[in-house]
Amino acid sequence: MYRFLLSRQWVILTLVALVLIPTMIRLGIWQMHRYEERSARNQLVSDALSADPVPVERMTAAGHTVTSKERYRSVTATGRFDTDDELVVRRRTNSDDEVGYHVLTPFVLNDGKVLLVNRGWVPTGATQTAFPKVPVPPAGEVTVTGRLMPDETTEASGIKNLKGLPDRQIMLINSEHEAQRLGKQVLGGYIALTTPEPKGDTPELLGRPGKENAPLNYAYAFQWWLFAAGVPIGWVVLVRRELRDRREAAEKEAATEAEPAAV
Repeated sequence: MYRFLLSRQWVILTLVALVLIPTMIRLGIWQMHRYEERSARNQLVSDALSADPVPVERMTAAGHTVTSKERYRSVTATGRFDTDDELVVRRRTNSDDEVGYHVLTPFVLNDGKVLLVNRGWVPTGATQTAFPKVPVPPAGEVTVTGRLMPDETTEASGIKNLKGLPDRQIMLINSEHEAQRLGKQVLGGYIALTTPEPKGDTPELLGRPGKENAPLNYAYAFQWWLFAAGVPIGWVVLVRRELRDRREAAEKEAATEAEPAAV
């Protein structure tokens, strides 16, 4: 009665099941790794945001690459804003997913070095080529606080660094590029400004980074493993159903053949 397992249909079904089981187990392991990676990143973000602010030059220097452990660290700096060399970063969204610009203003420290400060989001102007209306920052010497961020790259952000943009507009915030443009020592990375808050809530300060949904990957891992366990169970159920149907068919056939003999 089990010879049907050697049929083409059942051989293919069995092979598919044998492939699905390890594939689903592997997908579950991958989701568990994603859970561990996201949990670790969430912990780094949480630790960075809860740490006390430190002077920016304790965390970065000219040519320094901001690491994942340094990202989001709260830093302070004292100096003055240089609005003459201010830029806007194209295609950035606010909390309502409205497309506009981020305002990037060089901040000249007391020792002459420059810190790039992302002052927040402003809406687009009359056209895509016109420089938008940007409120001026505080004049004179001021102390700022912000979250330290690494330089933006196309590889990390997916944003292409387009050429031929309108004057004073850029696609990516990159301290090396700005050092070449300004002809000054620029600290690696930049800060997302948190204080002082702008008057009239413009530019709109960037929101705190959210946590990645690590528990979702944890749930997906167990889901894949349940699927893997369900494949052999399903295979057995199908075999038993096929065997039952074949037995019933054989019994009916035997009964049909026996009826003439009884008459």
